[in-house]
Amino acid sequence: MPAAVKGSAPLYSVIVPAYNEQEVLGVCHAELRGVMDATGKPYEIIFVDDGSTDRTPEIIATLARHDRRVRAIGLSRNFGHQVAITAGLDFARGQAVIVIDADLQDPPSVIPKLIARWEQGWEVVYGRRTRRESESVFKRGSAWLFYRFLRFLAGVPIPPDAGDFRLIDRKVCEALKAMPERHRFVRGLVSWSGFRQCEVPYERRPRRAGTSKYPLLKMIAFAMDAVTSFSHKPLRAATFLGLAASAGGFAYLLYSIIRYAAGLAVEGWTSLVALLIIFNGILFLVIGIMGEYLGRIYDEVKARPLYIVGRTIGIENKTSGTARKRTR
Repeated sequence: MPAAVKGSAPLYSVIVPAYNEQEVLGVCHAELRGVMDATGKPYEIIFVDDGSTDRTPEIIATLARHDRRVRAIGLSRNFGHQVAITAGLDFARGQAVIVIDADLQDPPSVIPKLIARWEQGWEVVYGRRTRRESESVFKRGSAWLFYRFLRFLAGVPIPPDAGDFRLIDRKVCEALKAMPERHRFVRGLVSWSGFRQCEVPYERRPRRAGTSKYPLLKMIAFAMDAVTSFSHKPLRAATFLGLAASAGGFAYLLYSIIRYAAGLAVEGWTSLVALLIIFNGILFLVIGIMGEYLGRIYDEVKARPLYIVGRTIGIENKTSGTARKRTR
């Protein structure tokens, strides 16, 4: 059973990252409030405005004025979905912390099932998508491939078909707060942290309104962050590619020498140019992979704040979220 809650601290914290979600915030709050009221336990809903440019900040402020359980964090600019989740984790007070997106594709009605498994002693309860019919064939296929490819590379058991919709225990939240890296892949960090984890299957719903905040280019960048954060295998693959390219080049050189020694004309300028293009392509690929890792090292050593809080509603400690402290 979870530890007892002291004083007026909530038992549950629901973190809702939002970026330009003015169309769905009211419905999202209503559904979450109905589900959380039914638990009969104290809770808080933390909306994290990730630098929205529409009416999202005003709507969140209105919700907070009419519901004392709503707290809000407004980031100074758009820092990204994973950083917005991290900001919510930094300010959450509950013994169980639930992360859910504002678009309602992950139904709030699943939250009681997450809570039930937590009450049984599980420390991480993640939602696993069994159906994604509202998404395109390309997105479903790329997601299927991404999760399995990442699982192969990462070396940690990252569950397939599981997003950030999950419940984590307070001790897991504290462990995540101690991880200072900038290029964040929260679901991977949760898996890496260990603890007792289980799944709750559910069917993902169509988006209520608005547009996806993860177009193709952002999905590619997200995948790069996930892979480079949890695996060195691409660097090893680059080494093997370089060795293979060198071996191929020497083999072709030996073949040319043998033909020349046998009195045969060394022909095939077209094939030679083709080989040069292939080897140069491999070289640039290797340099690109190394550059991705070096760029992330550069970002880490600058030690800038992970995010900056521009405004808050109902937040007592307004300074702890301005920077993620590092131990040196």
